[in-house]
Parts: sequence; C-alpha cells; structure tokens
Amino acid sequence: MTPQTRSLKAQPGTVHEGMPLPDLDWRALARTVLVSRAIDRIEEEELVPSGLVKYQFTARGHDMAQAILGQLIDHPRDAAGVYYRSRPFVLSAGLTPEEAISATMGRAGAPNGGRDIGVVFSLPPRGRATILPMSGAVGAQYTPAIGWAHGIRYRAETLGEADWQGALAVALGGDGSCATPGFWAALNIATTGRLPYLFYIEDNGYAISVERRFQTPGSHIADNLASFQGLTVLNGDGTEPEEAARLIAAAVGRIRAGEGPVLLRLSVPRLSGHSYQDNQAYKSEALRAEEQARDPLPKLREFLVPELLDEATWAGLETEAEAEVRAAAERAAAQPEGDPDTALRFLFSASTPEQPQALGGTRPEGVGLPLAFGRAPAPPTPERKNLVDTVRMTLEAEMRLSPRLLVFGEDVGAKGGVHGATMDMQLHFGDQRVFDTALTEEGIIGRAVGLAYAGLVPVPEIQFRKYADPATEQLNDCGTVRWRTNGRFAAPVVVRMPVGFSPATGDPWHSVSDESILAHSVGWQVVMPADAEEAAGLLRTALRGDDPVYFLEHRALYFGAEARRPYPGDDYMIPFGQARRLSEGDQLTLVTWGAMVHRCLEAAAGLEGAVEILDLRTIVPWDRATVLDSVARTGRCLLVHEDHQTAGFGAEIAAVIAESAFEQLDAPVARLCGLDCPVPYSISMMQGVVPSVARIRAAIDRQLAY
Repeated sequence: MTPQTRSLKAQPGTVHEGMPLPDLDWRALARTVLVSRAIDRIEEEELVPSGLVKYQFTARGHDMAQAILGQLIDHPRDAAGVYYRSRPFVLSAGLTPEEAISATMGRAGAPNGGRDIGVVFSLPPRGRATILPMSGAVGAQYTPAIGWAHGIRYRAETLGEADWQGALAVALGGDGSCATPGFWAALNIATTGRLPYLFYIEDNGYAISVERRFQTPGSHIADNLASFQGLTVLNGDGTEPEEAARLIAAAVGRIRAGEGPVLLRLSVPRLSGHSYQDNQAYKSEALRAEEQARDPLPKLREFLVPELLDEATWAGLETEAEAEVRAAAERAAAQPEGDPDTALRFLFSASTPEQPQALGGTRPEGVGLPLAFGRAPAPPTPERKNLVDTVRMTLEAEMRLSPRLLVFGEDVGAKGGVHGATMDMQLHFGDQRVFDTALTEEGIIGRAVGLAYAGLVPVPEIQFRKYADPATEQLNDCGTVRWRTNGRFAAPVVVRMPVGFSPATGDPWHSVSDESILAHSVGWQVVMPADAEEAAGLLRTALRGDDPVYFLEHRALYFGAEARRPYPGDDYMIPFGQARRLSEGDQLTLVTWGAMVHRCLEAAAGLEGAVEILDLRTIVPWDRATVLDSVARTGRCLLVHEDHQTAGFGAEIAAVIAESAFEQLDAPVARLCGLDCPVPYSISMMQGVVPSVARIRAAIDRQLAY
C-alpha cells in the first residue's frame, strides 16, 4: 500500500460517513506539518526570546488540516486568500522554510523583502495555489478571493479559456472573521453568483480572547448557515486526519464539479496564544488541557504509523524537519535587513518599469492596450457632448478593444447608472461584462481587486464619494499591494466616483469631494477632469495604466454646459502629472482643478495677461514642475479648491511652494477653499460653503494688490 492511497471506510454515524478518502501523499503531508511545528517551536523558544523575531504567530493545532487542504488546492489556476495563521497552508503551496523565517525576521530574502509582517503572505504560483496578497486586517481576505472566483468564471466561460476550467478560490479564516463585513459580503456574492468558492473556517473558539459566542449566535457558524440558499455547508473535526481529509475533499470536489460555493467549518484547537505575547490567561487550566489533548499531530502519527509509515520513517521525518528548519534559520539570520534606500520602491509601476509584477492586471500576460500620448484630439463630429456621455463613450470604446474590461457596481446594469454613465452598456456588451452588484462597497472593491489579480481590468462604480467609506479597508489594501508584495503583485483597478456638489442642491451625503483624503491613500493615482474632452483622455489613460486609480467625476460637470466638449476620438490620451495651462499671465498663478476650473475662469475674466490659470488635472501625481515654474515667473499664487481648507490638497501645494520657491514670492501663498463643514442641503447655505465666482474674484484682487 503506497502513501498516496488508503482504503478506509468511515465509521457509521460519523459526519463524514460515505465520503471517500482522497488520494493524498501522506508522507509529504506529515513532513509539511513537522516542518511547520519546527518553525513554530524554534521561533517561540529561540528566535523571539533572542530578539530576532519581533512579531510571531503560530499555527499549532490548525496545521494538519491546512496541510491536507494545501494538497487538494492543486489546480494551476486555484488561488487562496489567507490570514495570519495560514503558514502551514502556504508551506504546502511552495513557501520554503528559509523564506518563512526570513519573513518573520524581516530580512531581505523574505518574499515581501521585509516590508510587511512575517506571516502576511503572498506567493505567485509554484505549481500549486496562488497565494493572494494577504491583508493584516481580519476578514479582509474574503472579497478579493471572491474576485478571483469571479475571474475564474469569466475567463473559463466568457473568454473560453480552458486552462481556467475547474479552478476554485478558497478563503481561510478563523471563527472570529465570520463577524466581519468582508465575510458576509463574500457570502452574498458567492451564493447569488454560484461562484467556485470555498469558505474554509478554522474554529478554535477564540478571536484573541473573545469567545466565539460573541462572534456568532449559538457559537456555531455552520449550524447558523445550514439553510442559507445556494451554499453547501459541511462541518467536522479538523484534528482527525481521516475526517478532515474526507470533508475537505468533499468540499473541493463539489466546487470543482460546478455545484456552487461551500462553507466548511472545522473545529481545531489553538495550542498557543494568539501571538507570542498572549499568555492565554483568559483560558482555564482545564480548557487548555482539553485543547492539548486534541493536538492533531499525535493523531496524525497514530493514523499513519504503522499502517502507512513505519516508526523509523516517522522518526526520520522529524529529524529531517528539525535539521532543515535549523539550517534555514541560520541562513535567514545571515541575510541583510531591508535597504532603507529602497523603501519607496514599488509604490507605483513607473518607479520600477524594469520589474513588472508577476501577477495582476493585463501586463504580466502582455495583453494590455498601449499608452500613446501626444495625439491631438480628433473629434469624429463637432457635436459637444456632456461629460457623462464622454465617460460612457470612452468605456465603450475600450470595451470593444479589450474583452477583459468589466464594468460593475450598484445600478450600473439595466438602469444604466444613477447618473446615466453606463446607459445601454449592458445591452451592448451583455450582463457578464456590465453587471449590477449587491449593495456592499466592501464587496464591490474587494471583488474588483480579485478580478485584477485574475488578469482582468475591473472598473467598479461607487455611486458617490461618501458611499466608499465602507470599502476603506479594501481601498487602502489595494493601493499598497505592489509595495507590500515587493513588486510581485498589483491590482490595477479604476474606481469611478462622482464627487462634489450638484448645481441643483448639495447635502452632506452626496456632495463630498475629499480628494485630499484620497491623495493620502498610498499607491493610488487621483484624477479629476474638468471637462468632457479631459474626461475622455484621462479615463483612457487610467484604463490602460498599471496602477489603481480614483477617477473622480464632478456632479456639477456631468451635464453642465461649461464642461461640454466634442468627443476627442478613441485614440486620445492625456498623461498623468501634467497640468493644463488655461490662460497665461505674469502677475498671479491660480492653481485649481475639477468644477472650480470654470469658476476660476469666470472670476478671472478681464484680467487676461495678469492671471495664469493652471488646471492640475491629476492630484496624484501632481505637476510640481509646472506650478513652481509659473510661481517663479508671477511671484504670487492662489490655490482654489472645493474640498475643506484644513489639510486640503492646497495646503500640500502651498508647502511645496514655500519650500522650493520662497525667494521668488512677492506675496504669501493664498488659499480659497470649501469651509471646514459638510456641504449643506440649502442652496443658499451651500453658496456660502463652496467657493463662488465672487469670492474667487475677491481673492484674486487681494493677491494682485498685495
């Protein structure tokens, strides 16, 4: 009898009765568990006390079932969203002991180059599952993994790529993560879409010290979801080798057979504290003894020895694992720490063009559309279009060229968007490419990130800037993906968001601008077009780029006559980081963007030759060189924007001018901004909050008279 096969029957009445035992390489599985235990032990007993490891998590008790899962997630297009106790699974996927220990030591040889916590993993495929970039936040793994599952469906069925057929996505999480928005968003998306997705829940009874009864009513997520439509629910003991293997194989088999998503809850003990610093004083001695008695490692040994492995073979595996890990620890300790001079690398694709990501977006597969700047607008007709129409025309033009571009969000399908930006697009491209989502911004953005990992170009719409707040975690994680993974992964997502006041009315919920907050999101580019032609050129650049982009569409400009321009043609692109000079002058530089561009032009009427107006176009990156050059010539600067004054982006520009052009100034840098309060519903009150033409003109006159 070989280690790969074993003919055993389930005991009558057990939860796994009738489920076949999968063909596993039990010897390799045992070795994975023993290597994981050796890493845990050496870290806990030697490397943490010596100060070589600062932040340590073990997986003792979770490890055996994870090693089984790792062997069964073996399709070349499988992917996994993991969490901080998933190291045994990642070892099964190809992580080496030296990489694992280098990561906890923060060494340069770690997969993340020392940029992130040692158990925050990502791994391009090494013959098994792709390990999707992990977040340090609990529950944040679920929706990006959903995006990968959606990507499997799209690439296999819509694009007809046979190598994606039969693949699945799995998200590993503890019982505490079942209380998070990400879990419930993913559950809704997986079940309504019948996606190939496995919720792999490791229930150890505690989220640090908080008992599961505070996380889940009745303390049992599988029982609670037993009647959830569209979901197969399995439950069992993750410490029993035969039971765990049968259940995991059954879950994976159902998904690969096209039977929809599965939630598998396995009960496991957490044999150490949450982290090294956690002494588990909140657990009774009796409970801790009970948990130790459920240790899966002795059970695995008893299961394998002597029927599949003899005593000598098991002892040899223990010796090999210990020696391998000790040697790996020595090599890791000899590695240098990360180079401080490289801390800014991988923030954006342009910083390392010689080292593109291995996974994410279209660039790794060489199927992206090219960027080509310098072409003048070539309108097919002279008819002036609303800004919202040019957004739609640009999206449609790019979708005709690339079948990988997907548009989605709340109400974007049959309705065509609450602003009309996707009107009739579902009719033109089908509901696989233009589709509605559930009302969950966490799910919208998380799914978009996973779709980008799967080689697609996701363009999610968030209906209003304020509505993005529930997705803050996913948005922030997306921006730092390239940096956190040492350049290995990227998530080029273009998030379209209407911002700002409406000409008809304002209010605190739909009129938020907030570009300064978005500019503070590391790794994101921030774009704010001021007219229809600009919207077309900048959006096309965003869609063909290799970085995540906030594309901010001002509500006042959607249908405003001042923003109407002829559609500039399907080849027109505008590079990011290049301001537009709207008027020339030698006495004052006026820097603005978005809807304020038109108010500034109106306010400066009659001052031709005196006021130079610059439209930044993009907030990140912003055109420092053009602004500083203009200020050096005029000696004065006025910054006008709709966002709040305190910590607004104008303050950043003012600081740069003060640092780099102070000696050329003839007057203090001035700002005219939105007041530090929400935009009111009352139109008259709104006029007092948002910079008006009259207030801008008064500010111009003050600067010129200084």
